[in-house]
Amino acid sequence: MTLRAGLRRPGVVLAAVATVLAVAAVAGCTGTVTGDPAPAPDAVTLENTRVADYAPGQPHVTGDVPYAERPPVGGPHDPAWADCTGTVYAAPIRPENAVHSLEHGAVWITYDPQLADAESVAALAAAVEGVPGLMLSPYPDLGVPVSLQAWNHALRLDAADDPRLRQFVELLTGNPETTPEPGAPCENARFLSETLPA
Repeated sequence: MTLRAGLRRPGVVLAAVATVLAVAAVAGCTGTVTGDPAPAPDAVTLENTRVADYAPGQPHVTGDVPYAERPPVGGPHDPAWADCTGTVYAAPIRPENAVHSLEHGAVWITYDPQLADAESVAALAAAVEGVPGLMLSPYPDLGVPVSLQAWNHALRLDAADDPRLRQFVELLTGNPETTPEPGAPCENARFLSETLPA
């Protein structure tokens, strides 16, 4: 599966994003989350967003997944999601856990530790920490300083202060039009306490 260029509709920003995510800690999806399936994946995008077409209802797997994208934006994923309650990870996390978080409506912000300077990483951490629906982690060999991921959406940035970062977060965090499981929880204390290296 490859990403393709998305529609260019800058200026489309949703107002309320944080309240969609519930605060419940369970080990995996129950399959009973309410909400409508996501529409066509290019329904809402920012300029230069790359869009994939992973359907809702992807299977849970326990092993590694050979994702087509780096970082991935959808597909099979681990039964446990990565905590995405404004979580700042100091080390890379497993993509399989992160993709599960995307299914729940999270935005996963990644940075290349070789390309993003300490000031940029600190700015990203300050923007993410404690914000429901967000998570930040290093992603070695990313190829760009910063990359943003939501379900079926990716946007690569050359700088942490690019205004599209905020726009992407506001547009896609918990967006019921693009999230396969709107209202699913983002908190996962068990993942935080048992995080395995990526």
